[in-house]
Amino acid sequence: MKIPLRHLTYLLLLGVLTFTLASACSLNIKHSVTSSKQPTENCRKVQHEMGETCIPLNPQRIVTLWITILGNTLALDIKPFASTYISISEPFPPYLREQANGIEFAGDLNGPNLEKILLFKPDLILAHSRLQNIYQQLSYIAPTVIMKFPAPPPSWKQQFMELVNVLDQKEAGKRLMSEYYERIEKLKEALGDRRHKLQVSVVGIYQDNKIVPYGESYPASTVIKDIELQRPSGQRGDFYYTNPISEEQLSNIDADVLFFLAPRQKGVNESNEFLEKLQQKPLWRQLKVVQKNQVYFVDERNWGGFDILAMNAVIDDLFKYLVNTP
Repeated sequence: MKIPLRHLTYLLLLGVLTFTLASACSLNIKHSVTSSKQPTENCRKVQHEMGETCIPLNPQRIVTLWITILGNTLALDIKPFASTYISISEPFPPYLREQANGIEFAGDLNGPNLEKILLFKPDLILAHSRLQNIYQQLSYIAPTVIMKFPAPPPSWKQQFMELVNVLDQKEAGKRLMSEYYERIEKLKEALGDRRHKLQVSVVGIYQDNKIVPYGESYPASTVIKDIELQRPSGQRGDFYYTNPISEEQLSNIDADVLFFLAPRQKGVNESNEFLEKLQQKPLWRQLKVVQKNQVYFVDERNWGGFDILAMNAVIDDLFKYLVNTP
């Protein structure tokens, strides 16, 4: 069947017009999804890992997407509206539980729930640099700042001050650091000259039940260094941790005092089968720190923190075991 030339021309023009409109809509949608949701006034420009973001001068609904960011934000007396949790069954480490009570769940640490975050209608999102792959989606929801946490991460003090600058809380940050050093001085005074001779070992358990000694740049170790306590030779140096040691190398962690970061997945009083077996080993019992009964099992969720509140929890334990324990 022949189609009249005029009719054919009309169909071709209609097809071109339809294609053009569809393409325009597609570009429009793509642009709207990837554009950052930035306030246009009453905001302050902040440089961060992914560029520059203009954040509200007084954000009211902050979402934090990392425990360290949450802890430091709470320390600054700013309570986020929502945050990622460690897990639903155990949302926060012990030192944060009271202050973090009532904070909404925004997904686990490695997988923020974007739908939930969108429904929370935040006015500021503070995220870990491991989430930079979803920066565009986050910044479409609200102004987003990506905090830099390379591997190995910077010192806890540097991380804290970075957040202080982002949130423009310089006076509060200065006060909190001053209070930290005041506590350090009180602990040094309580220990007296003993601290220059007291050798303190810090170890934890690796995923496959192997003992890992921590170096002087591990966050909790920096507190010990600030107090001027001594470390075993294998734990001296600017590093986070060493390779796991075998049972035959247990003598490497011997000291006057041993802080053992015990894993507590379900509860503070949970027994650990690996530790129970380790304590029955002859090589463990031969350690002088064991014979002097100076081994203290501390909660890894507190000693493994990277924020200023975690560091104060470490100071609490140091007072408890080095000063108040006979």
